[in-house]
Amino acid sequence: MENYQIVPWINDVLEPGIVANMYVPPGLEMLAREVMVHYDFQVNDMLLITSKPDKGGAIWKISTSKGNLSIKCLHRRPRRSLFSVGAQAYMSGLGHRVPSFIPTKEGHYYVEAGGKLWIVTDWIEPLVPVSKVDLEGASQLCFGLGEFHKNSKGYVPPSGSEKSSRIYGWGKYYEKIIAKIGWFQDIALAYSETAASASLLAVIEEFKRQANDMYLRFQNSPYNAMLAKGEPHWGLAHQDFGWSNGQMGPGGIWVIDLDGVSYDLPIRDLRKLITSTMDDMGVWDLTWIRGMIEAYHRANPLDQETFEILWIDMAFPNEFYKHVKEIVFNPQLFLDTELASILQRVMTTEASKWQALTELEKDKANYPVGDYSSDYVKPSIQRPSVILPGDILTPIYSEMPVTPITPTSPSVEEILPIPLVQEPVYAELPVIEEPVYAELPVVEEPVHAELPVVEEPVHAELPVVEEPVHAELPVVEEPVHAELPVVEEPVHAELPVVEEPVYAKKPVVEEPVYAKKPVVEEPVYAKKPVVEEPVYAKKPVVEEAILVPYTPTPTPESVSVPVTLEPLHAEEPAAITVPSMPALVQIPARGQKRFKLRVPRKRRALRKTRIIKKTRYLKRRKLRRLTKWKRVTAVKIIWGYRKWHAKKKVKPVFRSRKKSMKRKLGLKKPVTRVLKPTKNKIQQSHPIKKVPPPWKKRQIPPRKRTA
Repeated sequence: MENYQIVPWINDVLEPGIVANMYVPPGLEMLAREVMVHYDFQVNDMLLITSKPDKGGAIWKISTSKGNLSIKCLHRRPRRSLFSVGAQAYMSGLGHRVPSFIPTKEGHYYVEAGGKLWIVTDWIEPLVPVSKVDLEGASQLCFGLGEFHKNSKGYVPPSGSEKSSRIYGWGKYYEKIIAKIGWFQDIALAYSETAASASLLAVIEEFKRQANDMYLRFQNSPYNAMLAKGEPHWGLAHQDFGWSNGQMGPGGIWVIDLDGVSYDLPIRDLRKLITSTMDDMGVWDLTWIRGMIEAYHRANPLDQETFEILWIDMAFPNEFYKHVKEIVFNPQLFLDTELASILQRVMTTEASKWQALTELEKDKANYPVGDYSSDYVKPSIQRPSVILPGDILTPIYSEMPVTPITPTSPSVEEILPIPLVQEPVYAELPVIEEPVYAELPVVEEPVHAELPVVEEPVHAELPVVEEPVHAELPVVEEPVHAELPVVEEPVHAELPVVEEPVYAKKPVVEEPVYAKKPVVEEPVYAKKPVVEEPVYAKKPVVEEAILVPYTPTPTPESVSVPVTLEPLHAEEPAAITVPSMPALVQIPARGQKRFKLRVPRKRRALRKTRIIKKTRYLKRRKLRRLTKWKRVTAVKIIWGYRKWHAKKKVKPVFRSRKKSMKRKLGLKKPVTRVLKPTKNKIQQSHPIKKVPPPWKKRQIPPRKRTA
């Protein structure tokens, strides 16, 4: 299983009755058993709890010699999963209610196999989901969420891990949803003939307006000032917290499934929990919302700025986007079958949403004002002095493989509170004096001989040419043209109105009626008498005579011969004209050309050879025999007792079975063939006959045609 790589198996064809999230490939289960070899316990039973076929992850409950444990394959990249492993190790080391790791024999908290990280943790028993039908269960869940957020503050990921942070991406998240709501509108316009297209177009403008208004309010919020405190100050968000990942156990709410944690504002988990609960209830209940926020506030106190960001996130159309986003994958099917009921449910919940949010906004004054002044200095949080089990000594975001080292297990006192790493004291290096270089002799500048001064030439002055004085031309006055008389427009006489001529109608000429032709019945001819062909006697030497029809010159007597037969009926006499038959003239045939057909012996033997070829073709597969060893480049490794050796693969070369078939049919005498010696055989004493190799076939000379 060293080369086995874990990939999603969502496209695998399963047998009927098998649920996708309750199935893993056999190779993945075998790899899990190999991973458990690294731990100091014996596995008695292994039960699959759930799997993620679209991502390539799974979790099992295992019964071991040390009690019930869980083994989990983290589906994310190894360096990204190392961030989550470090967070869980940090919180479990502080004694908080998250499952603790079971270290390997080498003391590591994870094992890398198949391109993924594997962890083994405690199986917390008993774990019971809180009640969904009353506010008390929801308040308990929100209180446990607040404890988790408060206890995760100050976490710094191990070196070599891929840091996961969503705290700086709230604006891009809102922009993405606004853009995709526009996509939904374009898809509804493109599929206007579907059942729910008109319903979607009727409500989508309202959700676009809500998204734009809340995004504008978010831009004017204290979000940017809150980010100045840094990621470790806000701690981790679970990103998938719900009624199944937070359950009541020993001491309170236990948070499980931490492989997706990341840096974020903690109220994102609270917003998802509140809006999903209101969506399940079908109505926005203000009493529930206030009770859940107050329970969270008791565990992890809120301020006015954080409450404002929570209110904006609740007012954003997140639930509409969550339910309608499947439209982009298969628009035709989704619009025809699913969207109508989804829109009806969303709009029913939307009717009470804004009334509850308007009243909830007034609760902002009940919380204290946060300290987000401009002179706030971001604290310099450094790595803990204790290396977490499972750390790697590679820089952050490096491309090197995850190679765990053997660390020392930290105690709670060493981690609580986060000690700052003292600045390392470096040894003073000896001062290296600057080298003294020998002075080079000064090279004087060369003295060049002075060149004689060349005086500028004196040019003779040219006489000054005065400008010529031109005589003034007389001023020519503009000619005065005589005015032309005004020509009045001619008045044309009106022409008389010509009436349209009235034409006489042509007389209607009736079509002539022609008399029908008399129907002429076809004459009935008598059948021709059957003329038998003449039979000629065969001559001994001369072939049959060739008869050529001879037509003489027609004469009046030979054109038609009237014959009077008995009438067909008693009243009508039958008159038939029989055409004259041409006379046959006998022409003598040519004499017979004598020749002798000679069939050579080779052609007669060739027929037997064809039979042999056919027989050889039918029995070729059964008569294979290895006749020669041929070296190839591939090497096959054969394992033996405490040692191994390489054995070269051989490629069989098959010889023609033509001669062997001839021997079986008795057409050729058997020939004793001597095998060539190989490395595994001893050289024989008798001499080896020169036998042609089997791959060289005997060529048959071309046939000579004699006829």
